[in-house]
Amino acid sequence: MSRLACPYCYQRIDGSRLWYQCTGRGSPGRKGCTPAKDEARATLTGFREPVRPSFPPTSKVSFGPSKANCPTCGAESGIRACPKCHTPLSSNFGASESPLIAMVGAKGTGKTVFLTVLAHELLNGLRRRFGADVRMTGVDRQALIGGFVGEVFSGQQLMPQTAATVDGRQAPTVFEWRQQHRVANMLNRFRTTFLSFYDTAGEDLNSSDKTHDLTYLGAADALILLLDPFMIQQARNQIQLPKEAVRSEQPAIDVLNRVTEKLRVQHNIKSSKRIRIPVAVAFAKIDAFFDVLGPDHPLLRVPAQSGPYDETAGQDTHEQVKALLHQWGADDIDTHLEYNYANFRYFAVSALGSPPDYASSTIDARGVHPFRVAEPLLWLLSQFNVVPRQRQR
Repeated sequence: MSRLACPYCYQRIDGSRLWYQCTGRGSPGRKGCTPAKDEARATLTGFREPVRPSFPPTSKVSFGPSKANCPTCGAESGIRACPKCHTPLSSNFGASESPLIAMVGAKGTGKTVFLTVLAHELLNGLRRRFGADVRMTGVDRQALIGGFVGEVFSGQQLMPQTAATVDGRQAPTVFEWRQQHRVANMLNRFRTTFLSFYDTAGEDLNSSDKTHDLTYLGAADALILLLDPFMIQQARNQIQLPKEAVRSEQPAIDVLNRVTEKLRVQHNIKSSKRIRIPVAVAFAKIDAFFDVLGPDHPLLRVPAQSGPYDETAGQDTHEQVKALLHQWGADDIDTHLEYNYANFRYFAVSALGSPPDYASSTIDARGVHPFRVAEPLLWLLSQFNVVPRQRQR
């Protein structure tokens, strides 16, 4: 078994040598373990609530028994846990490769709104489209994202900006994607993929020192880079924006440079080589440019929402966004990506579908109508053969 990244602490671990977490039930003559603060979990994930202890397998063979007895209280447990951070893991973890997808963007880019709407898409439209069983794991984050979905879709309210992390640690949003895969055109096998999205605060990317604290970037198998076209001067000059809409003057190229440096160091990539992990470069808030682009612009042609990922439409979108960057005088972004990344693709997305009232943080009265939000993720999933792709004309 290859070493996988824990979806909670982003440390590389052996999926066949997971630990166990005590159930606290005890055994004859021995009192069950009581919850206490786990220092490893607090250090690596920031989770400081009392939990029952974790312990390693006694067997030295790979893929230890499904259950083991706690060495302290003797309780039998089948709860698997990360050997590094001791966070409980799904019983399906380690059975197959699970890409760790990171998400980064500067302050005010709209990452939390994007992630909230993407979560809704995963649990609804995408699940049905690909016949997958998709669920969110992690009680704390599940409740938080569930609350955000309610705020956006029912309350029509934007949520506050993501708080800056403490020592680079923040609870990720983890999804378990399970579906059937055909093997050798004969057998149907189940495959489970874990998707871990880390919604970093924009402030965490404002300096090189802070960026180097974000360990999840080094563990990333793929990256969604969310960029704000409002931070491109020539693009911003084309539209009328209230002052509340511009929350940062941080140039996108500066954020991109810092992320690139982090990836090069963590993945040990020589300066003569390009970074090989796939990177989906998504320009958010594209709804603000709908009138400027016009109804016949190719970017406003939404690909089919059924069947495999449309590779041809994806490549067309890439070229259209690239052309916009050059029109906006932001060709430095394109040059940087071309010279530093071997596999990247552009996307134009809108989590809300229309501009919100930035002053009151309220969403358009017509509600939320996501525009191409799932495409960056679908392209990345197709790179790992989690979803099928095909060329269409």
